[in-house]
Amino acid sequence: MTTPKTRSVLAVASECAPLVKTGGLADVVGALPAALAPQGWAIRTLVPGYPAVMAAFPRARVLAEWPDLLGLPARILAASRGALDLLILDAPALYDRDGSPYLDAAGRDWADNDLRFAALCMAAARIAQDGLGGWCPELVHLHDWQAGLVPVYLAQMGASTPTLLTIHNIAFHGLTKPDRMERLALSPARFNMDGFEFFGQVSALKAGLVGASALNTVSPTYAQELMTPDYGMGLDGVIRARAADMSGILNGIDTDVWDPVRDPAVQWYRLPSGKGVNARLLRQEFGLDDGSGPLAVVVSRLSDQKGLDLLLAALPDFLKAGGQLALLGSGDPHLEQAWRAAADARPGQVGVRIGYDEALSHRMYAGADAVLVPSRFEPCGLTQLYALRYGALPVVARTGGLADTVIDANAAALAAGVATGIVHASHSVPALVHALLRLCALHGQTATFRRIQKNAMKHPVGWDASAPLYAELYAKLADSRTMSPCP
Repeated sequence: MTTPKTRSVLAVASECAPLVKTGGLADVVGALPAALAPQGWAIRTLVPGYPAVMAAFPRARVLAEWPDLLGLPARILAASRGALDLLILDAPALYDRDGSPYLDAAGRDWADNDLRFAALCMAAARIAQDGLGGWCPELVHLHDWQAGLVPVYLAQMGASTPTLLTIHNIAFHGLTKPDRMERLALSPARFNMDGFEFFGQVSALKAGLVGASALNTVSPTYAQELMTPDYGMGLDGVIRARAADMSGILNGIDTDVWDPVRDPAVQWYRLPSGKGVNARLLRQEFGLDDGSGPLAVVVSRLSDQKGLDLLLAALPDFLKAGGQLALLGSGDPHLEQAWRAAADARPGQVGVRIGYDEALSHRMYAGADAVLVPSRFEPCGLTQLYALRYGALPVVARTGGLADTVIDANAAALAAGVATGIVHASHSVPALVHALLRLCALHGQTATFRRIQKNAMKHPVGWDASAPLYAELYAKLADSRTMSPCP
């Protein structure tokens, strides 16, 4: 039997777990190489050389030295960790700074974010065009706006490498002023409605949407939502024009990292009945009283997108019905303050931690009866997948990947024995209140609640279904090229 040939992909992303993470994008970028390897695809992931990345690989190998990458010196380094085969863009003038990948210590966008990620895109285009130490990718997988300029640079080079753009969140466009085109080595000829112009600005995301060989997003429902004005953020027309090239593939999670049977952060359990000790410890950690009602948690960026202002409005009804809430997150200052005030006003019922703590998030899923995700829109969401895995019922808005991954505990689903959570209308405080009261009522029906928890824990949340879809899409794109990879 002949062993299938391993095929090559260059992924381009602004973050990658476990090295640097601000959200679900990093988890997906970090998980795809292991998920696609059994499908015969070897992914090398190009990431910026942020301080955390450079510190993790002090002995990384130098593969290329470029004295002029958009006017700045840069190197390409190679390193690996587990299933991750990394290419690191070492450009200290762009990435060697304190703060998040996108924001300074004061929470403001870096003024040169356009250049920082244009350089990442130019580096990817050079690698795709010329190869790297004899290695040539058959296609380039682009993640969000930070990789959106790659098709433009490839076109300007006359390269034919196929590209796939995955939209993780269309709310972020990567906008910059048109007078920056020369600095970013962008041809003014493409600054028009059919190119990367967006209401008088350069949009890196639109550049990718127009120029990539194919588009996909992280759930089937979000793929449909993006073609509507309500969700397309001004780009719905562009996406409708490319409907034939658009698909939705659900994200998965790493079921080895997220496993209540062997998670080092929690007290291990196989059945929902084993969650009790974790619930007791979680209540202690957040200063919550012993209670007979459902213990709900939120692990989220604090923003209006996530619907956490709606949850604040619905909170009194939930607490009155016997519920408790523990929240972990950070984000908009006004929401941080509002949630601190909610905890101060209801000690023993509401506990809040501002910030992020990976191990604590695991303990929260393990101890929770329910995880609340009341998002106004949600491309896929990983929170509800972690919740399912840990037997915490997801209470989610009916949007994007939330709608694709949670089966509502309505009468039909309960009768069929397939319910895994609670689904409610988005953008609505009354709908959220009703969902929370349903949660309280179900929690009081112990046998029914346990059955739903068991269903949740059995629900597939890994990459088994989605990895073959990516492999099929990769093959379709790679096989469409008319020239061999690299000269």
